[in-house]
Amino acid sequence: MTAKRQIRLKELASKLGLSPTTVSRALAGYSDVSAETRRRVEEAARTHGYVASRIGRMLVSGRTNFVAVLLPISAHNFMDDFLGQFLSGVADGLAGRGRDLFLAAVPRGQDDLTVLRHVVDGGHIDAVVINRVTRDDPRVQYLIERRFPFVAHGRLLDPPPAYPWFDTDGEAAFADLVNRLHALGHREFALLGPSEPYSYAAFRRRGFESALFEHGIRLAPDRLPAVPVADKAAAVAAAQRLFAQNPRPTAIVGMTDRLALAVMEAAQEAGLHIPGDLSVVGFDDVPIAAYARPPLSTFAQDIERSAAFIADMVVDAIEKGPDGVQPRLVEARFVARASHGPAPKPRKRARPV
Repeated sequence: MTAKRQIRLKELASKLGLSPTTVSRALAGYSDVSAETRRRVEEAARTHGYVASRIGRMLVSGRTNFVAVLLPISAHNFMDDFLGQFLSGVADGLAGRGRDLFLAAVPRGQDDLTVLRHVVDGGHIDAVVINRVTRDDPRVQYLIERRFPFVAHGRLLDPPPAYPWFDTDGEAAFADLVNRLHALGHREFALLGPSEPYSYAAFRRRGFESALFEHGIRLAPDRLPAVPVADKAAAVAAAQRLFAQNPRPTAIVGMTDRLALAVMEAAQEAGLHIPGDLSVVGFDDVPIAAYARPPLSTFAQDIERSAAFIADMVVDAIEKGPDGVQPRLVEARFVARASHGPAPKPRKRARPV
């Protein structure tokens, strides 16, 4: 049986009464092609079984149509729940704009910047999404200086002139959380965060401490432990040290769901009832949070939806340049489940006989 010959770009353009350049740009998702023309071209391509050659597109446009996300390979795990949802959202968003996700693995012992320089300077990608931004992230500084299209998921603490970023307002969320817990009678707080210099941790701690200050509460350093974010054993040990304090915290907040879930595990091992003896709250609303025992109260940032929006921003950065993309700060949504409640009442001392 003779295989059916695939229709060529010029033939498809002739059927549509368009130029090959317009058809090529429509299939590549360029913004200078109208939505109606793009719809006609995509429909005709499906009807006639036309599949664009990646090499051909690269030769015409000078672009690879790949957008990279760096993927650190951790000794603790390859991919966590948050990162899995984030990558899924980015991939879906890019596909909708005719681009593909390029995962650039960062092997153990190698830094992100080295891998980033390799994929950027090697011409492997058109743009990059920077995830888990640190306080003075050298990757962001490098991309700004290189004038390479990118979007940062997160912000520098002391930002340079405008650059494209997308972030969830963790500072406001943690301030709101303190007010919620204070209204429930809590006065003994603790905050468990990452030891890595992530900027989200600095913003969330700032919101947490500023709200406590408004209530006349200052946290001692031992109420602010920090552990490697992927090291569950270290997080459990930190929680156990908090439980041994006198007075013991009645509300412990994890800067991520992963840290909060480690606190809950330690509390159950210590025989503490949640939320009767201890309230625990996280941030991210990863899928497992709803299935914890009890279900974890947390903040949702709609990870996949946010990631899809970031994908849209990074394609705009390719097509319009970084100055054509506005930074965006979005509000986190509190998800009240069963791991937080009123502060436990002080136990009455037994009267002497």
